[in-house]
Amino acid sequence: MKTQSLVWTRTAKALVFLSIAVSAGTAWPADTATDKVKPSTAALAMPGGWQPWAPRDEIRPHFAFEPAVGRSAPGALAIDSGGNVAAFGAWRQTLAGIQAGHTYRFTAWYRAQGVAFERRSVIARLGWLDAVGQSVAPPDYAGSPRREGDWTRTEYLATAPSKAASAEVWLCLGFTAKGRVWWDDVTFAEEPNPPDRVVRVVTIKHRPANTASAESVAQFCRCIQDAAPLKPDIVCLPEGITVVGTGRSDVEVSESVPGPTTQRLGELARRLHTYIVAGVYERVGAVVYNTAVLIGRDGELAGRYRKTHLPREEWEIGLTHGNEYPVFDTDFGRIGLMVCWDVQFPEPARALAAQGAELILLPIWGGNETLARARAIENHVFLVTSSYDMKTFVLDPVGEVMAEATSQNPLAFAELHLDRKYPAPWLGDMRTRTWQERRADIPVP
Repeated sequence: MKTQSLVWTRTAKALVFLSIAVSAGTAWPADTATDKVKPSTAALAMPGGWQPWAPRDEIRPHFAFEPAVGRSAPGALAIDSGGNVAAFGAWRQTLAGIQAGHTYRFTAWYRAQGVAFERRSVIARLGWLDAVGQSVAPPDYAGSPRREGDWTRTEYLATAPSKAASAEVWLCLGFTAKGRVWWDDVTFAEEPNPPDRVVRVVTIKHRPANTASAESVAQFCRCIQDAAPLKPDIVCLPEGITVVGTGRSDVEVSESVPGPTTQRLGELARRLHTYIVAGVYERVGAVVYNTAVLIGRDGELAGRYRKTHLPREEWEIGLTHGNEYPVFDTDFGRIGLMVCWDVQFPEPARALAAQGAELILLPIWGGNETLARARAIENHVFLVTSSYDMKTFVLDPVGEVMAEATSQNPLAFAELHLDRKYPAPWLGDMRTRTWQERRADIPVP
């Protein structure tokens, strides 16, 4: 495996320390850069090979190497906005020897100070260049931030595009007047076996009629049993499986969670070794929620989501809205749940995706198919609906239908490749770019 490492060695840091003579508490020095070099596959010296860059001198931030700061050993590349609200700049370095079609993992650790919205202001990205230094694809942005103490890791797994001969690493700071960031432990390594997490999803379109609550649930359980030969990892049922077909009210069929319905679904989940998502009405004392439950492969309650956006038809009969957007880590990836009217608004899906949900499951009575597609597209996630009065389908992150269930064919099956990229023409991978460029810092009335 070929590795181009940007991790600083103590020897290299000592050499740099002597060259720029910075210590903790000193004033920021003049910008320092060495001649541009094309690194080999061996370890690179720091800041040898790194160049400070800004689009205009008047918004150029301060660049420095600080040997007294570091994550794993003393020394870090620093950028400071210096009180300039327009400041934007980056440390950059070009890595030669890239093989088109090969997969590389880019990782960088940063420590930010005085930055209100790190996801927007602190940027690690890759550019892809051909043999003559021309861009061959939109840049890729690192994501998946994970904080450990004062430092945050961000990374991106990339397949080098056609004609790529080198990769340009950017470590940026911008859009913050009083912010400062330190970069350390930057690595770029070839991955011999790119991950391919495959999730087998089943969604069900079925509408019981003239039943009691327990019989409606029993019919859905038979539908899940029919899906057993497909060996699903997760099965999605509609909203209100305990009320549909009964002629009773949502409040009348409400029950505890865990309770009789989750127990029945749990027995089936355990036997089939699958996750199950379903909509029920949850009673907690005098409060009744419209809830989506997640049952684990072991048959236990793995999570619940209480519908946050209630139409007036629901609060007029006495339902209460939830106030949280939980996400759930399964053995195949991170998922989120929504219920029906939630799809009418951008916030629920956005909140789930912002927390790393890769798949959203939507038990829904009926709703706007276009908005369901929009939620998948704008957040670049897989989305699964199970419905009575709209389409029951599986959507990919660009809003295309992968599978659809109908009244005549009530089971829809799809294999989701969670690690597959869905780049937009001229724009690149929107799964990471969306969160880098979204203006979460502007208050929404």
